[in-house]
Amino acid sequence: MKLNDIEQFKNKHKSDLFFDYNIKKLNWFNIGGKSRVFFKPRHLIELKEFLKLYSNRGKLFILGSGSNVLFKDNIYEGTIIKLSNNFSSISILDKNKIIAGSSCSQKKVSEFAMQNNISGFEFMYCIPGTIGGGIKMNSGCFGYEFKDNLISLQCIDTEGNIRILPSNKIKFNYRSVELEENLIYLSATFNGITKDKKNIKDLMENLSKKKNNSQPSKIKTSGSTFKNPIDQTKKKAWELIKESVPKDINFGDASISNKHSNFFVNKDNATFDEMNSLINYVKKKVKDKTGIKINLEIKIIE
Repeated sequence: MKLNDIEQFKNKHKSDLFFDYNIKKLNWFNIGGKSRVFFKPRHLIELKEFLKLYSNRGKLFILGSGSNVLFKDNIYEGTIIKLSNNFSSISILDKNKIIAGSSCSQKKVSEFAMQNNISGFEFMYCIPGTIGGGIKMNSGCFGYEFKDNLISLQCIDTEGNIRILPSNKIKFNYRSVELEENLIYLSATFNGITKDKKNIKDLMENLSKKKNNSQPSKIKTSGSTFKNPIDQTKKKAWELIKESVPKDINFGDASISNKHSNFFVNKDNATFDEMNSLINYVKKKVKDKTGIKINLEIKIIE
């Protein structure tokens, strides 16, 4: 991948653009090597100009908070883009509509909605990712999902063209959406309903308490590793893992949380190969024991 013109772009714009950038600290697993190019655009114009320059010369990955990705330990031969805080604004569009930048945290959007007496965003309080990542995964918990109140998605393609997609043109699946891979999400518009602030806050706190009672925190984990196989059984992925896999299994520093068997943990300095070996081991054990194939919820970036 030729980088001379990208280096000129960096110098011209004084951009937050780096070569052979360490990505280990950019994800919750704290695993990974380096990215050939790492770019943090400060505004839409800079992003648009970079995309037109970069064109389709190599791989491109958009990184949110890094809460559900697993990177390999080698060089990512492409560009990782992480939108800056300038893509994290939130505002009221009208009485019950909120527009939020894709790099804004879901928790922040939930809190903003509560302060403005808007319900429908309480579940986001429990999800660690960004709005962009939430749409990409159709994130959800406790029976709520992004598809439930998304009105439209504002995005830009890798050629630099800005588009607006209404939610009825997006096919939502369980923990995924069917959208073109060349789209970078910029912001999203959501619909809520007016409710008493105290009722909203109480629900947020109740959902948060449920999460904290059942899921680990303040450790190197990436949330739920596998999707619940909803089309094969009523059992959750954690139940299948618990009954199929020895509790104390580990591969190097890659292990399973004692608190939640679908949360895999980097105990200290786990490598990609160790975590991937644990993933494949668990997948095989569940299949052998139950006959059910479980699929990854986290994304492995190659």
